[in-house]
Amino acid sequence: METCMVEKRRIQTIPEGRLQHFQNLMARWVHNILLVASPYDSFLLAEDGQINEVILDEFMELNLRSAPGLTQVATGSEALEEIRRKPYDLVISTPHTGDMAVGDLARAVKAHNPEIAFVLLFFEDQELGRTLATYDRSLIDQVFFFQGDFRILLAIVKYVEDRWNVEADTRLVGVGVIILIEDSVRYYSSFLPHFYAELVSQSHRVIAEGLNLTHKLMRMRARPKILLCTSYEEAEAFYRKYEDHLLGVISDVDFTRGGKPDPDAGLDFARMVRSENPDLPILLQTRDPAYIEKAKEVRAAVVLKGSPLLLRELRRFMLENFGFGDFVFRLEDGTEVARAKNLVSLERILENVPEDAILHHASRHHFSAWLRARTEFSLAEEVRRRQVSEFTNVRDLREYLHESILEFRRERQSGVVAVFEKDNFDPEVSFARIGEGSLGGKARGLAFVRQLLYKYRVRNHFPGVRVLVPSAVVLATDVFDQFLDDNDLRDLAIRGESDEVIEERFIQGKFPAKVLDRIFEFLDIADYPLAVRSSSLLEDSQNQPFAGIYSTIMCANNHPNRRMRRRDLLRAIKLVYASTFSSRARAYIKATAFRQEEEKMAVILQRLGGATHGKRFYPEVAGVARSHNYYPVSPMKAQDGVATVALGLGKTVVEGKPAFRFCPRYPTRPLDFTTPRSLMESAQRDFFALRLGSSPGKGCRPAEDDPHLVACGLEAAREDGVLGLVASVYLRDSDAIHDGLAREGAPVVTMAPILKDGIFPLPEILAMLLEIGERGLHMPVELAFA
Repeated sequence: METCMVEKRRIQTIPEGRLQHFQNLMARWVHNILLVASPYDSFLLAEDGQINEVILDEFMELNLRSAPGLTQVATGSEALEEIRRKPYDLVISTPHTGDMAVGDLARAVKAHNPEIAFVLLFFEDQELGRTLATYDRSLIDQVFFFQGDFRILLAIVKYVEDRWNVEADTRLVGVGVIILIEDSVRYYSSFLPHFYAELVSQSHRVIAEGLNLTHKLMRMRARPKILLCTSYEEAEAFYRKYEDHLLGVISDVDFTRGGKPDPDAGLDFARMVRSENPDLPILLQTRDPAYIEKAKEVRAAVVLKGSPLLLRELRRFMLENFGFGDFVFRLEDGTEVARAKNLVSLERILENVPEDAILHHASRHHFSAWLRARTEFSLAEEVRRRQVSEFTNVRDLREYLHESILEFRRERQSGVVAVFEKDNFDPEVSFARIGEGSLGGKARGLAFVRQLLYKYRVRNHFPGVRVLVPSAVVLATDVFDQFLDDNDLRDLAIRGESDEVIEERFIQGKFPAKVLDRIFEFLDIADYPLAVRSSSLLEDSQNQPFAGIYSTIMCANNHPNRRMRRRDLLRAIKLVYASTFSSRARAYIKATAFRQEEEKMAVILQRLGGATHGKRFYPEVAGVARSHNYYPVSPMKAQDGVATVALGLGKTVVEGKPAFRFCPRYPTRPLDFTTPRSLMESAQRDFFALRLGSSPGKGCRPAEDDPHLVACGLEAAREDGVLGLVASVYLRDSDAIHDGLAREGAPVVTMAPILKDGIFPLPEILAMLLEIGERGLHMPVELAFA
């Protein structure tokens, strides 16, 4: 037989991940606030003087990160003593500083540390006017007015943090920016608390789609920034700097330009923006109804400042134009035709929404704006770069948008263990958890392999082949603990009852309602066979692997009655739980240094690899590969590894039944035989499949140790059209093996079509995976595949 060596492929890693960039967002926070206010001012802010409680309540209610610490002093001299004693990020001062003028306090604070933000907070119009006429603007970062809404403190903190971080965050990932132009302290002090509350609400809508806690927190950091401007020049400078990241502009029509009030500054600013950015949302605010017609000339929305519903109208504009809330598909005349609340529903709706709606939104970059507002910056940038004119027809545009979102979602989930949410779970690639406990050894190993596949770009490395870990949901160990405690099973299990008694009691147990709901939600999505696999704390450890000690149960999951599917899955989970305390498991643990009570069980509900063939389900090839071969035959080396493969489910290989062995680096060189006859005598004679119907089918019989499986002869595989992918023919008269099934003779599983003819790049894939595995563990590895 000809010897052929598989050459090593160059393995590349991905660049720094998206979440890594997200971790670098919001590099500068307000950690400590110094409030300089008279006792009466403090009382006004919190009604009972407990300002710390006000800030803590507000931050907790909005589910923000830990609230900044706040220290309160009554006089300027106390404030200066405090900033010398402790580092502060923000000083908020009222005009009533007791023993010194507020301007002198600001000057002293900036002299001590120019990086401290200094903000003035006023309570009365007369004081505001007098102070603004005299204060040194270079010493004050901003001025705010308290109008009874204590959320002004949140707005001040977020205003300062946005100014600090906007430049770096737009550069890192392209966070969205909103320009607010308003020179009236009273008005922007009224707007900003509502704007920031809406931004935080948007962040909560976005983080609800986060895959896990880390992902959610990173998304919170990526919320849009609001840049408050009080003059035309300041607004224009920000526009020029951040025009590629703008979500929109909200502007007064009358503010200063060139140091003087200009009643048309807002209109002129809108004209300038519209001439360069025809589709950017612009909202103008005015007290004069006559400006409504002028605003139409620049295609800007208008709200009247005197309206009793001003804040509501501002919020509606943000929701409808900045990509907040749902994506509303509309026709050119504004008629709503569909609504998407997240990426999954957007992807689904794109398949059938009218072409006119797709054209309407794509030509105005609405898709990219919505994606940017949801912190999907890389996808937003990719979609924005593509112009409608680049596509031959709307069908191609639709397909591009659909495929871009689908691939983005799948890449985003690669290497991530997500918290299970029905709307975010992709049956093709997702790996999610139910519960907060450990994933167990086996699930941790699968999660690590997913990370390696993502890191080394393996998923689409081989043309026409996707390499992935089948999707799964893991019931974490805290679900196991709660199941034991709620059903009073712990003492029974550890006491050492018979396996039959333990299994019966576990089957009778009930799951917590919340867990049960999640399992059923998963089952509503999973319309494919499942492997219910053990993943205990001690399982798959390097020194005590616990291989074969606990149960794995296959579920056909194809019963037409949903209640029966639910019953079968719950029974399988409970039997895996029960196997934690089987006599075999107890005996094994007793022989180790561990105690029975230390063991906890997670359960993996994993998609079974394979295909449906009539009444059977199985993969064409399954096996185990090892990166170290202890018995290499020249020219092979130990580090070239070895693989054992079989037709059908991997049970054949795991149980040591006859199977085919080869070296991934030398796939055409035999390992286990010297003559065709010896190959025939040691070859695989039957295979295992999952039973899908009541009858196992012709040439099949129930497996001896598993009622869910059937053992089938090779003729069943020929009937299914599978045998030709893995077999050759043995001719007894000439004692020869011929590739293919064209000749009359006994079929023998040689994997020749794969290993010799290369119909599937299995050797190359295994060689790469074994190399990547050793890189990840710094030691020899073993992996199972199908």
